[in-house]
Amino acid sequence: VWAECYDKVYNVAKTPSAKEERHEKFAAVLEEFLSQYSEEERADVEPFAKIYYHDVEKEAMRQMILNEGIRLEGRDPKTIRPIWSEIDYLPGAHGSAIFTRGETQSLTAVTLGSVKDANMVDSVAINYDEKFFLHYNFPPFSTGEARPLRGTSRREVGHGNLAQRALKNMIPADCPYTIRVVSEVLESNGSSSMATVCAGTMALMDSGVQMVKPVSGIAMGLITDGEKFAVLSDILGDEDHLGDMDFKVTGTADGITACQMDIKIDGLRYDIMEQALGQAREGRMHILSKITETIAQPRPSVKPNAPKIITRTIPGNFIGALIGPGGKVIQELQKATGTTIVINEVDEKGVVEILGTNQDRIDAVLA
Repeated sequence: VWAECYDKVYNVAKTPSAKEERHEKFAAVLEEFLSQYSEEERADVEPFAKIYYHDVEKEAMRQMILNEGIRLEGRDPKTIRPIWSEIDYLPGAHGSAIFTRGETQSLTAVTLGSVKDANMVDSVAINYDEKFFLHYNFPPFSTGEARPLRGTSRREVGHGNLAQRALKNMIPADCPYTIRVVSEVLESNGSSSMATVCAGTMALMDSGVQMVKPVSGIAMGLITDGEKFAVLSDILGDEDHLGDMDFKVTGTADGITACQMDIKIDGLRYDIMEQALGQAREGRMHILSKITETIAQPRPSVKPNAPKIITRTIPGNFIGALIGPGGKVIQELQKATGTTIVINEVDEKGVVEILGTNQDRIDAVLA
């Protein structure tokens, strides 16, 4: 397998091509090798040939990057794939954005809600209401597959958690809304969680959430033979699978907000780590410049179809009167004005939150 396929695989890897085209060419090399056997021989040979051929693919790609500095798409190690983005992509959503980098695309929507919509976290050790949460969906069609949906995978939970951590601390502490961000990965060829972070930033700014600073993210890869090494910016799915590292870094212009590393080798040298973080910053700044070209500042206010929240404080002894017997007063007020009214007792005072899309109806509640 090595003798007959290595040079052919190396030439395929060295010729810049898209993901599907490249996979077809790799498959054609293996098929050409197997065609020399009769049907009976092939049945015995094929399972082993596929295993060895995978190793040939892996080594050819790795040697090409280490020796020539050329990647599968023809990029050099530091180049970021072409980026395209747009906000207000879903006119009915409270905020939305689409972010495309190479063959990876995320469509992200933001929904704004009241305190009642908070995500209740009730574990053995802690109990609290989460007012900012992000859901990451990775449907089979994003990688060209057709398979049944069997609930949320461990991978989706992990990627969603990383993207949530990346954005969470950039939501202002005084934001009155419960915010739900949902990322639908429409196409994937590496770094879809980082595309989620970028699309999430734009969708939040599009919704009128006054983010402290915009956040961008990048996935870094590594190829090393123990001595020589190459750090890769904005890795492809194949470079993740055949490489030694998947190091995701998110942050603002001033620092890192979250990171996550998957590694297949036994530790990292200091100089490799230093180069990876430096190269990641260069990539993040480039991506951030593309984001701010699309939307530089959050919208000054929420969209007309998004709920507005007005907060008022009343004396604690008025809470019962506002709620009424069995909740009668507050329910009638909500029904008459088409608003949602939430009352919380804080420091023996009533914090009244009025939520509605129509300002006149909110004013009617205040009157």
